[in-house]
Amino acid sequence: MEIVLASRNLKKAREVSEILEPYGFRVIPVTDFSDVPEVIEDGSTFAENAAKKASQTATHLNRWVIGEDSGLRVDALHGAPGIYSARYSGEDATDERNNQKLLRELADVPDERRGAGYVCSIALASADGIIQAACEGYCRGRIQRHAAGCGGFGYDPYFLIPEFHRTFAELGSVVKHRISHRARAMAAFIPLLRQAVRQT
Repeated sequence: MEIVLASRNLKKAREVSEILEPYGFRVIPVTDFSDVPEVIEDGSTFAENAAKKASQTATHLNRWVIGEDSGLRVDALHGAPGIYSARYSGEDATDERNNQKLLRELADVPDERRGAGYVCSIALASADGIIQAACEGYCRGRIQRHAAGCGGFGYDPYFLIPEFHRTFAELGSVVKHRISHRARAMAAFIPLLRQAVRQT
């Protein structure tokens, strides 16, 4: 079954596609459609933004859509960048600028207080825009001072998983697809997705 992912982040789309493919779902990024308007992410939580992306995109395309919103919460920054993770350094944000801002904000924070957590919210909308399922996944780690690894995206080169002594950017996709916030959200989401599709 084809299902649209309401994300313009192609690296994220590839990651979701790799997770869902074994279950018989072909993920199509919203960028494959030329006329889909940008969804304004003005929700106050990851869950609200995920639901809005799913619902608005599904209504526009008349297709089943997955909405996903995820980001990083840093303890010493009182949960920032949070829902603003993708645009932490401004409207023209890039991964590099976001990471450099994060490092500046944490420059004086000792290693033992650099705890952080990734959050991923996922919502499923049927073709009429009605939310059929929603769930979240979490992964704890620590922000290290220097980048390591060339995989992943976003804050991954700085997000250390202590039990593996590796950043997300250093871990291979097999491991990441088991322990990441997105993988954990998907683990809860896949049974709901399969059930919803069976009922149509």
